[in-house]
Amino acid sequence: MTNSFTMPDFALASPEIFLLTMACVVLIADLFINDDNRVLTYVLAQLSLLGTLIVTLAVAPAEATYTFSGTYVSDPMGTILKSVIYLVIAMVFLYSRGYLKDRDIFKGEYYVLGLFGVLGMMIMVSAHNFLTIYLGLELLSLSVYAMVAFHKDSLQASEAAMKYFILGAIASGMLLYGMSMFYGATGTLDITELATAIEGKDSNDIVLIFGLVFVVVGLAFKLGAVPFHMWIPDVYHGAPTSVTMYISSAPKIAGFALFMRLLVEGMGDLHAGWQDMLVILAVLSLAVGNIIALAQTNLKRMLAYSTISHVGFILLGILAGTNAGYSASMFYIITYAVTAMAGFALIIILSRRDSEADNLSDLKGLSRRSPWIAFMMLLLMFSMTGVPPTVGFYAKLLVLQAIINVDMVWLAGVAVGFSVIGAFYYLRVIKLMFFDDVENDSPLKVPAEMNIAFSMNSLAVLFVGLFPGALIAMCAAVFV
Repeated sequence: MTNSFTMPDFALASPEIFLLTMACVVLIADLFINDDNRVLTYVLAQLSLLGTLIVTLAVAPAEATYTFSGTYVSDPMGTILKSVIYLVIAMVFLYSRGYLKDRDIFKGEYYVLGLFGVLGMMIMVSAHNFLTIYLGLELLSLSVYAMVAFHKDSLQASEAAMKYFILGAIASGMLLYGMSMFYGATGTLDITELATAIEGKDSNDIVLIFGLVFVVVGLAFKLGAVPFHMWIPDVYHGAPTSVTMYISSAPKIAGFALFMRLLVEGMGDLHAGWQDMLVILAVLSLAVGNIIALAQTNLKRMLAYSTISHVGFILLGILAGTNAGYSASMFYIITYAVTAMAGFALIIILSRRDSEADNLSDLKGLSRRSPWIAFMMLLLMFSMTGVPPTVGFYAKLLVLQAIINVDMVWLAGVAVGFSVIGAFYYLRVIKLMFFDDVENDSPLKVPAEMNIAFSMNSLAVLFVGLFPGALIAMCAAVFV
C-alpha cells in the first residue's frame, strides 16, 4: 500500500497566511515604535485587515473547495462570514483608539492580540476537521483571555479574565471529550467522512449520543447559550469596553460557523438529537436573557443578557434544519454583530478618562446633550427590539418564518412572547434618553471620526432594514 501525498493549494489559505504574516509584522514593528507614534501600530493593523479582505475576495471560489487533506474548506459561506468579521473588527479598532488612549493602555499588544483573534475566527470558519476546529477555537480563546486582562491595573478586568479562562477551559475540555467520542465511534476526524460514517450507524448509538451532548455543550458555551452563559455578564462588565465590544461581535459569527460545520455538515443525520437539545437551549436563552435583563441597571450587563436572548433566536434558525432556517440565522448573526458593536460604541462615546459611563443613569437626558447621538442609539434599540423598518425586524421575521415552516408554531409563539418582554428594557433606554431629566447638561463632545463611524454604523442598521433584499439573497444563496 503506497501513501500518495497531494500538495495543498496554498492559494485557498492565502488570507490566513497573509494575516498571520501581518500580525507578526505588527508585533515586530511595535517594538520600534514609541508611545508618541503608537498610531502607526493602529494604522498597520487596519491595513492588515484591509489587505486580508482583498486577498479573501480575490481567491474566493464559486463552490466549496477543500485542501490540506480535507482539513480546510473555502466556500461562499466562509467568504461572506470572513468578510463581515474583517469589517466588524476594523470598526472595533476604530472605536477603541480614543478609549485606549484615555486610559493609557493604547498599546500594540491590543492590536496584535486582536489580529491573532481574527486569525482564530478565520480558521474556525474554514475548518473541516476536528483538529483545525479546535486549533482555531483555542487561538481565538487565548487571544481573548489576554485581551480581557489587558488593563492590568484593573482588578475587575483581572477577575473577569480569570473567570473566563477557567470556565473556557472546562468548556474546551467538554468539546474535546465529545470530539474524542466521535473519533472513537467513527474512526475519523474529517467532517465529511464523519457525516458518511454516521449514516451507516444506529442513531441510538450510546457513544454518538454522549459525544453529541458534549459537543453541543462546548459549542453552547462559546456562543453563550443558557445554561452555559454564566461567563457573559461578568466578562462583559469587567473587561474594558473596547474588549467587550470585540467579544460581543465578531466571535459570535465564528461561533455560528462552528455550529454549521459540526452539527449541520458533520452530524446532519443526528438532527433529531441535536434539534431537541437546541430547542431547550433556545427557550432557556430567550427566557433567561430577556427576564434577567429587566433587572439590570448597568448598560453593559443589560447588553450582555440581551446577547444571550439573541443567541436564542440564532439557535432557532439552526434547529429548524432547513436551508431557510440556516440562511435566516446567518442573516441574524451578521446584523446582530453590527448592531451590538454600535451599542457598546455608545458607552465609549459617553465615557471619559476618569469615568466609565456604563450605567443606565448615564443615558438620562442624552437627547438634550446630543440629539443626533441619541437618535442613532434609538435606531439601534429599535433594531434590537425588532421594530420595523430597522434590520432587526427582518432578522426576527425570517427566523420565525423558518420555525413556522417546520410546524413548530409553539416555539415561534414563545420567541415572540419573550421578545415582547425584551422590548421593555430596550424602550427603557429610549425613555431615559428622551424623557428623563439630564444629570449632566454639558454638551457632549464627540471626536469627528467617532461621530462619523457611529452614525454610519447606526444608519446602516436602518438602511439594511429598508433594503434587506441584497443581504437576504446573499445568505440564501449560500444554502441553495
